[in-house]
Amino acid sequence: MHPLITTLRFLLLSLPLLAHAGLPQSSNVPGGVMVLQLGSTSAIADKPQAWFEDRPVLVTADEGQWVAVAGLPLDSIPVMHELKVQLGHETVMLPFDIRPKAYPEQYVTLKDTSKVELSPADLARAEREIAAITELKQHWRDAPDTDLNFILPAKGELGGRFGARRFFNDQMRKPHSGLDVRAGSGKPVVASAAGVVLAVDDYFFNGKTVFVDHGNGLITLYCHLKRMDVKVGQTVRKGQRVGLVGQTGRASGPHLHWSVVLNGAMVDPELFLETQQMRDEKAAIKPSVRGEPVEP
Repeated sequence: MHPLITTLRFLLLSLPLLAHAGLPQSSNVPGGVMVLQLGSTSAIADKPQAWFEDRPVLVTADEGQWVAVAGLPLDSIPVMHELKVQLGHETVMLPFDIRPKAYPEQYVTLKDTSKVELSPADLARAEREIAAITELKQHWRDAPDTDLNFILPAKGELGGRFGARRFFNDQMRKPHSGLDVRAGSGKPVVASAAGVVLAVDDYFFNGKTVFVDHGNGLITLYCHLKRMDVKVGQTVRKGQRVGLVGQTGRASGPHLHWSVVLNGAMVDPELFLETQQMRDEKAAIKPSVRGEPVEP
């Protein structure tokens, strides 16, 4: 057995592992991000490989440690789970728990009822697009390094939070899959980190949307854009403009909807931006919100 396996198991079961600067905040809840140390880079020469639910997981080096950074789907069952890790020629299953989390409710009234009660043609279009987006979310590109220290992609007040249980015209729909930034129409939207443009398209629900692939299963989406300023395959740097804030798709007002995908799971973008100001805003958020700009 690998000499670090016993230590790894002890750490996972007994000690909370906190993310350092440059890593997202560790939050073992549905829709959260799990950050686990896998051992010293000096003791383990080759980068470990990791999988969660048969999907590859991002592994990076941070302050002399190999670290696994895994996205936890919103529909994750809050019980004990396992991370599969390969250390050299040995494979170990590392247990970890997912804790329950109660997300707030969000009520939105849309004057355009066609975005709530879809016609047969719109429903067929939406289903095709959802299938295409689901495939894009599974994209994996091996990269030597991935920048996990994100910047907020637009300047404005934070609106609808990730995970909120949403009701459109009092009809329940899927939970909110990202973070809304209230910014005026035409304001710049920039890449939260360096990457390669994976897709550029205009969707029924998301509106004009840019996907940026940051490598190793980390992808960001910028939705409801008024204009898209990049092309598929283009390399973008952190802070480079990818489009302008708009109100395309299903939205009740101009804003940016920003999503983060990690190993195929939609996760809370604020975990990549954690600051004291955002923690204070989270504590003050109301359990039910009506009339905010929204996304699908």
